[in-house]
Amino acid sequence: MEKIRQKENSAIQLDEKDMTILKLLQQNARFTVKEIADAVHLTTTPVHERIKRMETSGVIKQYATLLDPVKVKKGLMVICYVSLKQHNKTAGGRFIKAIMDMDEVVECYNISGDFDFMLKVVAENMEDYYHFHVNKLSEAENIGNVQSVFVMGVIKQTHRLV
Repeated sequence: MEKIRQKENSAIQLDEKDMTILKLLQQNARFTVKEIADAVHLTTTPVHERIKRMETSGVIKQYATLLDPVKVKKGLMVICYVSLKQHNKTAGGRFIKAIMDMDEVVECYNISGDFDFMLKVVAENMEDYYHFHVNKLSEAENIGNVQSVFVMGVIKQTHRLV
């Protein structure tokens, strides 16, 4: 089982064509195989096979649609730093399970330093965030301390890795 996990988490060999395909898909996941094939100077069959290989190997995890948060009434972004009272596997697991059920939390990172987790939270407005903080986040088991930082403006936001 451990060998399988190592294989799943290890990097695979990607050549220049693969990297170009990935850049194009990150730019616009709706590009057709033909459009990508034209851009990388290959026929559609090898491009399709390369994309399938990268999907199967987990290089391509999923395709997503990026939304304008203001237009879907999620214009307030908050970074929450959370520390837990207890630091054991069971307590951490319960916190993670609770976070997974909170739709307002769009990203969660286990971090080092003074806090244990960093959450990216979206809400409609301050009242909506207050409701989340008091009625959901603070009610999660084992919460020690929460520090909220309100995002005043987004300077750079990308999902591109290559």
